Order: sequence, then C-alpha cells, then structure tokens
Amino acid sequence: MKSSYAVAGLFAALLALPLSAPSAQENYPSKPIRWVVGYPAGGGTDVLARNVGSQLAVELGQPVVIENRPGAAGIIAGDHVAKAVADGYTIMTGDNGMLVYNPALYKDLSYRPDTDYKPVGLMAKIHLLLITHPESGIKDGKELLAAMKANPGKFYYATPGSGSPHHLAMELFKDETGIDAVHVPYKGGAAAINDLMGGHVPLMLLDLPSGAGAVRSGKVVPLVSFSSERIEQLKDVPTMGELGYPEVEAYAWSGVVVPNQTDDAIVDRLNTALVQSLAHEDVRKRMYEAGQDPIPGTPQDMADYMKQETQKWHKLIADRQITIE
Repeated sequence: MKSSYAVAGLFAALLALPLSAPSAQENYPSKPIRWVVGYPAGGGTDVLARNVGSQLAVELGQPVVIENRPGAAGIIAGDHVAKAVADGYTIMTGDNGMLVYNPALYKDLSYRPDTDYKPVGLMAKIHLLLITHPESGIKDGKELLAAMKANPGKFYYATPGSGSPHHLAMELFKDETGIDAVHVPYKGGAAAINDLMGGHVPLMLLDLPSGAGAVRSGKVVPLVSFSSERIEQLKDVPTMGELGYPEVEAYAWSGVVVPNQTDDAIVDRLNTALVQSLAHEDVRKRMYEAGQDPIPGTPQDMADYMKQETQKWHKLIADRQITIE
C-alpha cells in the first residue's frame, strides 16, 4: 500500500507542474533594455546609439534606455558592462577605441574585449579626413603632402585625443608616408575644431559627424580622406590611395556588444533586431546626414572584423611604441 500511495503522490505532483515552462530566452525581451554608451551625451557615438536605439525598441517591443557612462577612453563603461549580468538586458556600444586600441595602449586595462564580451553586430563606419582652415594657404591634399615632406617636424595637427581613431590614423599616415608631424591632442573634437577655425593649429584629423556642418559652411577645408573610396557627401575630396598611399585607410567604427556569458539565442535575437533597425529608411537617412555609413552584419562578421583590426593596429602601436599612461 505504501508504494501505491507514493506513486499516486508522485503522479499528483507531476500533474501540478506546467506542461512546458517557457525559458528566459523564449520570453526575451520582457523588460526595458539598457544601452550603455561610454561617451558623453550629444557626441557622435551617443547620437548613433539614440538613432538606432529608437528603432531597436520598436523591433524588440521593449524600451531601449541609453545610459551614458563617459570617461577614460571608454574604459569606465567597458569595465561596467564586463561585470554586468549577462541576461541580454545590458548592451553596449563598442568601438575601435574600446575594443581594439585600448588593450594595446593601456598596461592595466580592467576589461578584455576577447573574453569579456560577445559581439552582436557592427553598426557604422565613420569617415576620417584631414582638414585645414580657409586661410592656411593649402589648397589640396597633394600640396599638403609636398609641404609636409619639405618641412619635417614643422606641421602641427590636432585630434580629439590620444588613443582615438584619429590619433592612430595619423600614426598610420606618418608611418606610411615617412612624414614627421607633431600631434596636438585635445579633450574632444569640438575644442580642436574651434582652435583650427581660429588659426591656432593648421591641421586636424576630423571625423565627418563631428564636422559636417563646418565642412558644408566652408569654415574648414577638407583636403584628403582616409577612406578606401571617395566619400559620397564629399565627392571632390580625394583619398590617400589616390595620392599614392593606399595603405593609409582608417575609420572610426561602432558596433554592439553584450557581456560574454549572454545566451547565444539572445545574441541572435538582438542581432536580428539590430540589422532590421539599420535597414529602416529613417534610421539610414539620419545616419547618412550625420556622416555615418551603416555596416550591418552577423555577430561572426563583427568578431572577424575585430580580429582583423586588432592585428593591423596592434602591430602599428608596437612598431611606433605608442603608449598611454
């Protein structure tokens, strides 16, 4: 009799269980998603996240809340997200500064891109161009290169900061051309553009989103781009390849990453929504107007691109002995 009661009790307990308990992945997302941006509100990276995030919320059916955690070249945000719960409700903008340069530039980095994050997908590449002010007397890129070669160490150029894509792109420029020029790092692009327009520094490596207005108004003169092809919005500006240096190709770029232990099913769901967002006409229009080219793809596409970029830039950083304390 005891065994009969035990079997009856077990059967009753089984009947009380739900037929199928939906997993967290199947219910994802069921609450707002936090999108961490490692740069201040209003900057190009923040604007991109808010543009894409507004459509991502539509695709996922949940609010996407942008959280700015600026400072230390993205390290503050990177450290925070590396330690976040890997449940798909914390995502982060990861760019080439945070994911590629920082591990080679900083001796004691608090996160590891290769082990702390999973790529979700790329978002945008951002064109870089060398600019001057209208009264500099420099008319085009060919004339600039000739003047810089004839006057080693006498040309100064501004960037938004040490360790930025702009800084590393100019190191590549100097490495490939053999030109000696002096780096003047600023704390952000706005101050650098203002000093260039004021004639305090003759050259600047500019990202198009930060200076599109100044270029359109004629307040600055674009001389040469670091893109593989001419920029659609600036068809009259030649590339470094056209001036004889095809290896001088560089962009600022951004993608989305999540903490490394995030379930692959959630990563795939996020990637699908991200690709759909980047395909949306209004999102693409706003990106184009901001000087950002959409580059959607799979998580593996982003992983492969990060590996390719890491090999290229870590070699340059080591060869030129660039460090940031």
